[in-house]
Amino acid sequence: MTNLSSFVKRLRDIMRNDAGINGDAQRIEQIAWLLFLKVYDAKEEDWEFDEEDYASIIPEPCRWRSWAHDETGKGLTGDALLGFVNNTLFPVLKGKDIKDAAGKVLIHGITVDANTPIKKAIVQSTFADANQYMKDGVLLRQVVNIIDELDLSDYAESNAFAEIYEAILKELQSAGSAGEFYTPRAVTEFMAQHVGPKIGETMADFACGTGGFLTSWLKELQKQIKSTADAEKYANSIYGIEKKQFPYMLCITNLLLHGLDVPRVYHDNSLLRDVLDYTEDDQFDVILMNPPYGGSEKAEVKNHFPDDLASSETADLFLSVIMYRLKENGRAAVVLPDGFLFGTDNAKINIKKKLLSEFNLHTVIRMPSSVFSPYTSITTNILFFDRTGPTKETWFYRLDMPEGYKHFSKTKPMKREHFAPADEWWTDRRAIQEDGFDKARCFTVKELSEDLGYNLDQCGYPHEEEEILAPMDLIQRYQEERASLNAEIDRVLAEITAKLGGQRP
Repeated sequence: MTNLSSFVKRLRDIMRNDAGINGDAQRIEQIAWLLFLKVYDAKEEDWEFDEEDYASIIPEPCRWRSWAHDETGKGLTGDALLGFVNNTLFPVLKGKDIKDAAGKVLIHGITVDANTPIKKAIVQSTFADANQYMKDGVLLRQVVNIIDELDLSDYAESNAFAEIYEAILKELQSAGSAGEFYTPRAVTEFMAQHVGPKIGETMADFACGTGGFLTSWLKELQKQIKSTADAEKYANSIYGIEKKQFPYMLCITNLLLHGLDVPRVYHDNSLLRDVLDYTEDDQFDVILMNPPYGGSEKAEVKNHFPDDLASSETADLFLSVIMYRLKENGRAAVVLPDGFLFGTDNAKINIKKKLLSEFNLHTVIRMPSSVFSPYTSITTNILFFDRTGPTKETWFYRLDMPEGYKHFSKTKPMKREHFAPADEWWTDRRAIQEDGFDKARCFTVKELSEDLGYNLDQCGYPHEEEEILAPMDLIQRYQEERASLNAEIDRVLAEITAKLGGQRP
């Protein structure tokens, strides 16, 4: 393929003419499963070369090379292609046998059990809930041909396409609710670099989306490979869980493109196991995460958590999971919304108490509100902590919008260099005040717990310009501001009551 830069545009232009594709989210999902099969087929070529007895889990008629690759121009197209994809390919990859009118099995659906190697089992889990949207078989053939042009056996082109795939993932930000699966690479790379990966360590993300934290970790770790033993530890260093089918598919493809033959990523829900059941075998050296936030889980999910930590907010529950699954001396970096910092409900307070008393919350980076734009304008923060003992002091640092920017957007996204002031401050920590407000400051654990009542909303943004938010974002912003104000009122009233000797004024 000679023009990788036009790859996405060519696919988009064709699929816009198909009546079955309704919007960007469906277009990207359609591209995703086709890309998975193309990338997986390229991986199988490598495995067949390396393993003399390698046998594909995909039946021969359903392998990419059998139905999609078309050197002669006589491959399936039109209704024949649609019929094959809808009535044979998808059922087989989902595990269903194809039978003739007499009930004789023509093609066996793929089967997976506990003994199936991960690199084979991912095919069925990837297609478990995948969808085929296109209705025009001629257009589908055109899309397949463009994807088949990719030469993933060529090292340079394969690496170049990994970057193109990153661009596809980025488009999820503007593809409706799918945007929740994408964390800007500037954020994942900043977190991965400052958590300090080391060869031999294991890293986990329990809501891994499209795999941004996993690949940023691998990018940092790859610099340290100096032997075949290092390479093996590198390949086995990640662990991911993703609840939703579509981002799971994207994540698996992403990791295959990054050279992982055995992606340890599972299609599951991290919140459906009792946290008290976790043992040392379930723990990891490093955890990097941007947990889903703003949502709530079903009541039965909270039953998997101790009563005092059973929050209805998803991000709170994930933070509890992280604390139970981080090894002794382990390190974590987690993205959390402002609502966690100033939240005053019992569960949030108890989670913060546990965090400060059992873990060392050493750094909180306050990020600008539009980092995740256009998906959401809710302000988020990065919490860095480790399991080396209780917190003694916590540094807060406010990362301001770079010069020349009012807001980040799809056309002007956050870049890694925008974290440069935070990088410089990280290695030379000092208190900073601007216009009479704290930009960076160190708080003792006594100040955070006793004086501030576990209100971690420190070194925030004092001069927010007016911005127009989506209605639901506006409602959530008001709810967060109200919670912050209530927390401050409660703190002041508590101080007054204490000064009055416990008597109400």
